[in-house]
Amino acid sequence: MPDFEAWAIFAKVAELGSFSHAAEELGLASTTVSKAITRIEQRMQTTLLHRTTRKLSLTETGRLCVERAARMLADGRAIEADVVEEAAVPRGRVRMACGTAFGLATVVPIMPTFMKRYADIELDLCLTEDEVDLIGSGFDVCIRLGPPPDSTLRTVRLISFARPLVGSPALVEEHGAPSDPADLARFPAIIPTNVPWGNDWEFERPGETQVVRMTGRYHINHATAVLPAVAQGLGVALLPDFFVHDELKSGRLLHLLPDWAAAPKSAYMVTPPGVARPARVRVLIDFLREHYGRQAWAQPPTEPAS
Repeated sequence: MPDFEAWAIFAKVAELGSFSHAAEELGLASTTVSKAITRIEQRMQTTLLHRTTRKLSLTETGRLCVERAARMLADGRAIEADVVEEAAVPRGRVRMACGTAFGLATVVPIMPTFMKRYADIELDLCLTEDEVDLIGSGFDVCIRLGPPPDSTLRTVRLISFARPLVGSPALVEEHGAPSDPADLARFPAIIPTNVPWGNDWEFERPGETQVVRMTGRYHINHATAVLPAVAQGLGVALLPDFFVHDELKSGRLLHLLPDWAAAPKSAYMVTPPGVARPARVRVLIDFLREHYGRQAWAQPPTEPAS
């Protein structure tokens, strides 16, 4: 590899005409500066500087090299300046991935506010049900339900949310209100096919857990499509509170078995490994945490963030 540090030091020595002045400006010891010049001269097997007790001057080889060495120093400074500015000023492109259901319900409606607040940020939002390869696919950030399996990624817990059992008033009028999970055997269910628990619904209360095998004629692979089916009385469902909070508040849906609960879930903001996040990513995380912290359906997070 080229000795970029030594070439940058050479450029500064040539600019100032002094080892000591270059050392002072670069924040280095004079011996370090002298050794760097000697190092590249030995490597190149030539002399770059004439040294006398009164002054330094460039050799012919030094004059041939100094412009490009100065460009190295300038490029290095420009890179550092750009990185520092990126870390401090929210501007540039952010590529964010998010699950479709969670994204449509909670992210898409608020992104116009974020974009208006940060006029220098360009947002590329990808709604997908696929498992996202954050680094391989070039995403800056991903919102996922549940912590990432890759422990090297950085995570920020956004919110936790309940998953109430819900049904329509018409369905409850027809089948009665359940008082225990075992009563659900007489209720039709909307069966999710995109989750591992499928037909086996687990309910908890202090000191007790019950798993109920649910049946139903309607099987759906996307949470967004479950709500209309429940609202029209086709069956009961376990749905995230962010989907049904307004419907429960208005009475369009009923919270069944309120003394029992399915385990809450958490949403995480996941970013690539590294100590520093660019400002454009930091402000997006802060914006989302601020937004979710105001939601009536959001619960205190139940799992530690990494």
